[in-house]
Amino acid sequence: MNHRQVVVTGQNAVELQAATVNEAALGPDELLIETEATFISAGTELANYTGKEPKVFQPGQWCTYPWKSGYANVGIVRATGNDVTRVKVGERVFSYGNHASLVRYSQRRLVIPVAEDIPPVLAAAARMAGVAMTAIIVSEIRGNPWVAVFGLGAVGNLAAQLFRIRGCRVIGVDPVAYRRTLAERCGVAVTVGGDPQAAHEEIMAITGGKGADITVDAVGHSAVVMQAAKATATFGQLVILGSPRVPVEGNLTDLLADVHMRWVTLRGALEWCVPMYPEIGVPYSQWSKQAIIYDWMQRGLLQIEPLISHRLPPTAIKEAYEGLLHQPESYTGVALIW
Repeated sequence: MNHRQVVVTGQNAVELQAATVNEAALGPDELLIETEATFISAGTELANYTGKEPKVFQPGQWCTYPWKSGYANVGIVRATGNDVTRVKVGERVFSYGNHASLVRYSQRRLVIPVAEDIPPVLAAAARMAGVAMTAIIVSEIRGNPWVAVFGLGAVGNLAAQLFRIRGCRVIGVDPVAYRRTLAERCGVAVTVGGDPQAAHEEIMAITGGKGADITVDAVGHSAVVMQAAKATATFGQLVILGSPRVPVEGNLTDLLADVHMRWVTLRGALEWCVPMYPEIGVPYSQWSKQAIIYDWMQRGLLQIEPLISHRLPPTAIKEAYEGLLHQPESYTGVALIW
């Protein structure tokens, strides 16, 4: 069957290419998904598109050019292999499928049914909440903690919302006013801006001079990690949610000495370390966190719609990437409608 596929062919180059998939050749644990909507992960996809991720130039890596981009797909199951048990033909499902009109997909990767009352675009955009929720998974939430989330892009905004849902007192930190305003629209009542020193002073004032019990870097920038470390309370936790990709000069001893002397726990939060499906003795999985996210959306606790600024056809993928890259105030979140 003929279909269309988004391919990042090189640095700052992306195309919607024609491709084919052989429905008759589905493996026993594979399914064929006809895509309704996908959502662009601005952090990962733009890092690969611009070449900031060095692995794009290394042969044999997961994102080596040419790279089939996208990992937030919602569509209808059109065919299944004999051993597929997790979903049925005709069901709407969420998966980590690419930006493509048809996706041949293995049920060994995450696939989960989507309730009829969740629109496909919102179900796909909720992928970013799945990234953000890893910060919840790795954190020890004790008592009535203050949580400072640094960076209020889509992932940071959603992380702040998720900590709020868990009952934490949340501070959203971002120098960009429109991101703070958007976070406030999503229920993050306390936000701070300004330069790093001004933001630090405001966080300390809000927390009574103690700092935040949990700080989260949702930017993926080493300088922000160091900023967050200074704002972390003694015996607190610093969560690295974003993936650091670019070199940053600084005094590593200052950071490590602060972590050492104030007993700060440093936690990595890469979501791919969470198992795909439930396992005995492991409280979370990719499947369970996505199910929780959809439950919170249905109950009106988690706000996704305000983060979607554009719904574009896949033919506009170049416009989408360039908009997210150069016009972030306008392009806060982009869904592709297939």
